[in-house]
Amino acid sequence: MENNIQRSMRYREAEKKVKNIKGFYIHLMVYFFVNIFIIVSEAITAKPGAKFWEWDLLILPSLWGIGVVAHGLSVFLPAFILGKNWEEKKIRELMEKNK
Repeated sequence: MENNIQRSMRYREAEKKVKNIKGFYIHLMVYFFVNIFIIVSEAITAKPGAKFWEWDLLILPSLWGIGVVAHGLSVFLPAFILGKNWEEKKIRELMEKNK
């Protein structure tokens, strides 16, 4: 019985991790396509001789890029720093305390 519970917990955790990774990739794709669209539309509508690469054009990709990096770090960094089994060990530890 305990084995089925552990499998179920591992499955739910893996499912949650996959959803987090998928959310990050969707965020990254939206970031890429929206910023490409904005830059291309600005290039098309820019007046001849006007400065193109100004702060007004780069502020959105820059600030949003910080958000994308933070999202990526929140998804991938914990496993990188804490190790692959850290979550499982911590869950077991907390379950033992709550018995």
